[in-house]
Formats: sequence, structure tokens, C-alpha cells
Amino acid sequence: MEISDIVSKQKEFFKTHQTKNIKFRRMYLEKLKEIIIKNENLLYEAIEKDFGKSRFDTFTTEISFIINDINYYLNNLKSLSRPKKVRTNLINQIGKSRIHPEPLGNILVIGAWNYPYQLALSPVVAAIAAGNCCVVKPSEIAESTMKVMTKIINDNFPPEYLYAYEGGVDETTELLKLRFDKIFFTGSTKVGRIVYEAASKNLTPVTLELGGKSPAIVTKDANLEIAAKRIVWGKFLNAGQTCVAPDYLLVEESVQEQFLETLRKYIKEFDYKPESEHYTRIINAKNFERLTHLINKDKIYFGGNFNHKKLYIEPTVLTHINWEDEVMQEEIFGPILPVISFTNFNIALNQVSDLEKPLAAYLFTNNSEEKEVFKNKLSFGGGCINEVIMHLGNENLPFGGVGNSGIGNYHGKFGFDTFSHQKAILEKVTWGEPKIKYPPYSEKKLGWIRKLLNF
Repeated sequence: MEISDIVSKQKEFFKTHQTKNIKFRRMYLEKLKEIIIKNENLLYEAIEKDFGKSRFDTFTTEISFIINDINYYLNNLKSLSRPKKVRTNLINQIGKSRIHPEPLGNILVIGAWNYPYQLALSPVVAAIAAGNCCVVKPSEIAESTMKVMTKIINDNFPPEYLYAYEGGVDETTELLKLRFDKIFFTGSTKVGRIVYEAASKNLTPVTLELGGKSPAIVTKDANLEIAAKRIVWGKFLNAGQTCVAPDYLLVEESVQEQFLETLRKYIKEFDYKPESEHYTRIINAKNFERLTHLINKDKIYFGGNFNHKKLYIEPTVLTHINWEDEVMQEEIFGPILPVISFTNFNIALNQVSDLEKPLAAYLFTNNSEEKEVFKNKLSFGGGCINEVIMHLGNENLPFGGVGNSGIGNYHGKFGFDTFSHQKAILEKVTWGEPKIKYPPYSEKKLGWIRKLLNF
């Protein structure tokens, strides 16, 4: 069946209003949870083939996220879907006002390869919870995971409700020519612009989860042991192929040497060898070559070794970096960590502010004034103080970018809202009709209106 036929069938099915039923939504959320658990081993095997990701990392960074999302919506779907009563202002009395969340309709989700399960299926979970039909396009770069997701979805769900579509650039291009009620894309800023342009032709709203150069700032008032330990974990998780990983470090000059030695200690302790199951491969040769090209041998503080056959790049720390270096021109998306020193915290923040707004930002300090300046002065999608990445693990926080790093957000309630339209309804009584708004107009009527509006 052609993908255009699938989309047409989903539009027709949505018109039956079955997806708006809470029991219907719960049934399919539970079904998705069931098939993920049932096929857990298949999911592990596929992602291990794609880039050597371990069962532990796959569960903690992918499967558990999806199951947690499903559980959240199962527990909160009734309250999220309930019309919300809001205050009715004086000029609309006697009446009552409600906001009715309603599904948008037919959704397209385009996933990414670096967390292929989470970044494809978590948006799908939110779309289903909000009452939509959905086409999901997994990334073809992680081919094995694309195939296993396609199989378990298309074998278990009616295509007029949820359908997984395989393919590469050509297939995605054809998808984007079709009309959807919302497009959700996770990937690079470059491709995000293409998606946005295609969506604009149909005035289709978009959520774009992109990326950018996410800084981690370490001041002299930080707990250097904790900062180094958490940054090493977050940076080299998934071999640095994480959109919210610390992209580069800004370290206060007075503690830089001590901090660098602490970084080295934890990189060694965490044992990122080629055979280590907790350290993944680079996804493909193209990305491997791009990354190794960014390693300036004259600026290596630690690491720098790589193996093309195994698509392995050792965790690499670069020092004596300046803002003009090639490694600072685009998101790294790999296990290379440039370090820039600073002497003035406010000047360092100004330098970051002059760049495109990042998807994440991190600050390590115990100085309360620095914390406040960081929160109020720097614009970024989301982040942490004295931690990295873990803000994604709280479903009560929105996840999304700002400016060049994305449009819109999701997770928890925010995911439900992303795939819903907030429909406003004012209901008024039919007795006691005032004449003030009706012709003929007069200065007296205008005077009363001005008083009502406190003008």
C-alpha cells in the first residue's frame, strides 16, 4: 500500500472520532507497552547490530523512557483530557468558559538514529495519548532498529491508526509532500530547516527537536570531583552521540589543571575501551571520518586514539582551544571534548550568549550568585546546575529547544499539549440580555464600556 493511501486512511479513521475515546487511547497505550516488553530482546539485538549499544544503556536511556512515558499517560490521561474551567470576565457574564483539549488529527513523527527507540516512540506515545493517528518514520541510519520497529508496530497496529514507514531520504521527501496536522522532527538543524520549509507549504505546525553546541561551565566554586565525574559520564554516554551532551567545557583558569587531571582520572576509571560494552561505536564511517578530522593532534590533552575498522574513537580531551578552532564551529556529536579557559564568569557567559542558543547548558558551581546569573542571563532549551542530561529524566519538565536548537517541547503534560489543540468554548445563558453592545451606539454606551474595561 502506498504511503499516501495510508495517510488518507488515517485521516478518514480520525473522522470517526474513535481515537478521542479515553478507553481507546488507554487500550493502545497498553498494547504498545505490551509489545515493547514482549520484544525487548529483539530491540536489544537490533541496536547492538547498529552501533554496539549495551542492554544496560538501551534499557536506561531508551526502553525505560518509553515505558515511563506510557505509564505517565495511563495514570494521568483522564485529568489531561478533561476540559479546564477558566474565569469568565465581566463583559461575558452570565456565562462559563472552558478549554477543551482536542487531538490535532494525523501526526508525522520523524525519529533520529542516536537514540532510535526513544526519539521515535516517545513522541508517538504522546501523540496516541492526545488522541491522534500517527505515521512514524524511524531513522534509516540505524537500519536494524528501523526494521524491528517497523515490524513490531505494523504487525500489531491497524495502519489507519499507527503505521511505521521505512526508507531513506527519498521516502522522507515524499512523506513531507503529504499534508499532516502536525510534524514532529528530531535531528540536525540543517535537516530541520528542510522539514520546516516543507511544512510551511501546508501551514502545518511543527515541533523541531534539534541540537547545537551545549556548554558546560565549571567555576572555581564547583565541587570538582562531582563535576568531572558527571561531565565524563554525560559526555561519553553513547560515545558522545547525544544531542544534550556537553559539547564543550568552559573552565575557570585557576582550577583548570586540577579539573583536567580529575577528568583524566574518571575517563580512565570508567574504562572506555573498544571492547567495553558500555561504550558504543560511532554510527557509521561518514560520522567517524568527520569526527577524527576534528581532532587536532597538537591540542590533545588526553586520548586521541581511534580504530577505523571498529568505528572506535577514544574519549578525547582537547585543550588550548579558542573560539575560532574548527571543533568549535559546529555541534561535535561525538567523544571529543574541547576545553576553553576563562578568568571572568560574566565575560564567559557573554561569549556563550553571542552564539546560537543551545539545546542544553550546564553550570557547576556552589556560588549562588553565579547560579542566578546563569539562569537569568543565558538562553537555552533546558539544562542543569551541578548535573548534566538528567533534566530529561523528569517528566514534569518540558524538553525542547529555543531559537536554532528547536521549536516546541514535549515530555509528560508538555507532550500531550504538543499534540493537542486547546479549544476555547464560552457558553452563555439566554436570558437577561444587555443592550450595551448592540446598535444604535451612543456616547453613554461607550462610557459604560470604558468603565467596564477600566479604561
